[in-house]
Amino acid sequence: MGGTPTLGTGPGRLLVTLYGVFTVAAASRSAFQVIAQFDLAPLAYSLSAVSAVVYGFITFSLVRGGEGARKAAIVCCALELVGVLGIGTWTLADKSAFPDATVWSDYGMGYLFIPILLPVTGLIWLRRARTTEG
Repeated sequence: MGGTPTLGTGPGRLLVTLYGVFTVAAASRSAFQVIAQFDLAPLAYSLSAVSAVVYGFITFSLVRGGEGARKAAIVCCALELVGVLGIGTWTLADKSAFPDATVWSDYGMGYLFIPILLPVTGLIWLRRARTTEG
């Protein structure tokens, strides 16, 4: 009871779960696509692999906890948000650049827009967690 609460407790558990699911989903999808179909849409499949790495790092940071992990997760969530907004806009503006969808295409529409909601929710939680942990 005397220990510092981790980022993955309370509401953070839901974030850990969602980021964990998205890590597995994006990694398995991109691994298959990179191995079996890379020549069809190399940019899209590479971006899906990058998203899997970002999701994995955020999951790890939330589970690890502590101020250093919180700061790293903030940076990654911010980069994730920039990625979702950038790729989402790019996929709408130039459909020919993406012959196949990424996790972040159309702002995550193929994933019920969870990819755009996750970093926003994550940033809110990480900001709030600082006040309760620090």
